[in-house]
Amino acid sequence: MRKTLTTLLPAMLFAACSHTAPAVGQNVDAMSDRSASFVVVGDTGYIPSYERFEDDDAPMRTIGDYMALMQEDWLERNPDMEGFRPTPWVFESALGSYMEASGMWPVALAADEVCKRTGCDFATMLGDNIYPDGATLGADGISDERRFYDMLDRPYGKLGQGVENFTIYTMMGNHDWHISREATVAQLEYLQSHPNFTMPDFYYSAVPKGFEGFIELFVIDTEMLLASTTVYEDNLDDDGREVRTGELDSWPDFVRPATDGEKRMTDWLRDALAASDAHWKIVLGHHAVWSGGGSKFEKAHALRALYMDTLCEYADVYISGDDHMTEVYTDTCDMTDRPVLPTLVSGAGSKYRPLHVRFHANQLANNPNLENLYSRGSDWGFLKLDLNEDALTVNIFSAPTDMEGRPIDEGSVSFKRRSQFAE
Repeated sequence: MRKTLTTLLPAMLFAACSHTAPAVGQNVDAMSDRSASFVVVGDTGYIPSYERFEDDDAPMRTIGDYMALMQEDWLERNPDMEGFRPTPWVFESALGSYMEASGMWPVALAADEVCKRTGCDFATMLGDNIYPDGATLGADGISDERRFYDMLDRPYGKLGQGVENFTIYTMMGNHDWHISREATVAQLEYLQSHPNFTMPDFYYSAVPKGFEGFIELFVIDTEMLLASTTVYEDNLDDDGREVRTGELDSWPDFVRPATDGEKRMTDWLRDALAASDAHWKIVLGHHAVWSGGGSKFEKAHALRALYMDTLCEYADVYISGDDHMTEVYTDTCDMTDRPVLPTLVSGAGSKYRPLHVRFHANQLANNPNLENLYSRGSDWGFLKLDLNEDALTVNIFSAPTDMEGRPIDEGSVSFKRRSQFAE
């Protein structure tokens, strides 16, 4: 039997939900004149054999070495070993080391099954499409042609096959920007030429064909935005409380906005949202404005300062990846006359990390505008969104570590449309 989130969360957290969740694939209102469905995958491009060790890293020759690293990572985010769930491992002969297994294929196969079973009109991919460094122009001895084939075309080149006008709206993440602007442009040009992807520029708006007046997507490059503003290094004390040390994060010059349009991206976002006549206004960026991993919160602070007011004023939902978990938050935006703003995280498309339990609790306690309806770490996963005239339903799926690629239904939660109050 399908679970709703009431079986997973305290009733006080579920109170922000505004509709009873439907069965998978069932429209929230079967009599609605218009409806749409799409899957959301993020941080999909990890393949162990493409990884490289830093100078101070040593190969993990035994499973014991690997498990020690997993336990250390777990204890950084959890007070004890209760619930410890290591990433499955593989021995990568090219590196001579045990490595984290990838969830790329389990998630891709599970998303494909959900779309075939319940129907998808399009998809979104939230960046970090290629680990560890995006395109390299062959500098690491691996051709980008091979890299694009292995991480983009093979897992997702046929998603939605047979669906008229199906496409995957794509963006860049921080890993896609690692080498140079020229290398990142090489990935952009590949995505522009591939029949199953749409990415006209680093930031853009798009109206899915057949959904004119109903849906508009607004895609921003959050890595470029972060490179253009002040971002502090993340630092937590032993109790998971944020500590501002004054140390600044930094980015290479080539990541910073280069054109006049890139330099005014946040202005563009506000103007484009305000001018849109779409029934549903959906904003997508790689980095989250709220997440619970405990190592991304300073970037979230910086991004909220740049465009949270715009999201609160005009958007129906904000969708992101980056933190390698699956999460559903709501933000009241301190607006009593509007429904809450859902902020979603779908960053477990090939890697996962544990939830930082103490940080997560402190973040909720210190932000009364914020509620958390679902947070799942240490599992691969993705989202499917169903929209009708009045409601957005977020369906949450995990992909189990047995590598079979079947979707596990983790529940759903629904929200009212917000943008009607800005009209």
